[in-house]
Amino acid sequence: MKHYIGIDLHKDSFTACYLDQSGKEKILEFSLSKIGLFKKTLGKEDEIAVEAVANSIYFCEELVQLVDRVVMVDPGQFKVISSSSKKTDKQDAKKLALYLSKGLLPEARIMTSKQARLKSLVGTRTKLVNQNTALKNKIHNILCSLGISSKKGSLSKDKGLDAVMKLSLDSMAMMEIEILVDQIKSLNRAIAKIETELADPRNQLPGHANLTSIKGIGDVGAAVLMSTIGNISDFPDSKKITAYFGLVPSVKKSNETIHYGRITKRGSKIGRTILVQCALIALKNNPHLKSFYDRIKKKRGGGKAKVAAARKLLEFVYLTLSQGIIWEDSNLGIIKSQGQLK
Repeated sequence: MKHYIGIDLHKDSFTACYLDQSGKEKILEFSLSKIGLFKKTLGKEDEIAVEAVANSIYFCEELVQLVDRVVMVDPGQFKVISSSSKKTDKQDAKKLALYLSKGLLPEARIMTSKQARLKSLVGTRTKLVNQNTALKNKIHNILCSLGISSKKGSLSKDKGLDAVMKLSLDSMAMMEIEILVDQIKSLNRAIAKIETELADPRNQLPGHANLTSIKGIGDVGAAVLMSTIGNISDFPDSKKITAYFGLVPSVKKSNETIHYGRITKRGSKIGRTILVQCALIALKNNPHLKSFYDRIKKKRGGGKAKVAAARKLLEFVYLTLSQGIIWEDSNLGIIKSQGQLK
């Protein structure tokens, strides 16, 4: 008999609610280290629902070949559990099983372990870059307080950092700057190490070479976008992928009144940020995108023009991945090859 199985997953254990088609429930608890015992209870017709948490990708990969369907649930959209007045492991598992049986669960996309590792590495790079920027800003602030002007880009390389160390400052300021410079150099090495790893063909997802054939998208940009997009076949058209990146306007409709607001900003903030950065680089090389950007900027301002250019670039990314295109010259639209992703 088919079962709808809701899983409340924790770091080292999980609770499973088995709901059969007659509505009968059974609750079992398992240690995650003994997942083999749980596997023995499964049938080929069963469906499983589990909330997206830190170890859910590992959990789903262990089970996906044993049952009819595994659903990873987006906790941000499934408020039934988080807003429940009676919240226990058993109750959470029951709710997942019940809503799974009715087909009412908001699904999250299931990544492969390689996609998840790449996404984690990209996330670590972003955190390090943000820390690096904060420390550079701190040095600028210290110098400014001492009446010394400095350029923002001057601390991006070791030469600029070494120049700061040669300034004649009081002992307390010098000690603080010395600590900051050491930290920045350490972060620079760590970021460079991650970027080398991202550029390694062994770590790249299918589609990486296709994206880097687009002017404006380098190895880091391609890695971020591929870790965000995953399987391009999950998106039936370019409108779906722009919505996934949160680059579509919010819509409020009441009777005959329709109001379009700011972009939704749903999905990956890292993916959206790198897309804007890639679009700004592409503007220097792609006259078509530059013309589009200038037209929007004249009408609606620079901020909205950047978002519009990012959305236009994402549509180009979708075309490239969905058709497996390698571009000879993305400005002129000359295709070097087309077919499978590389």
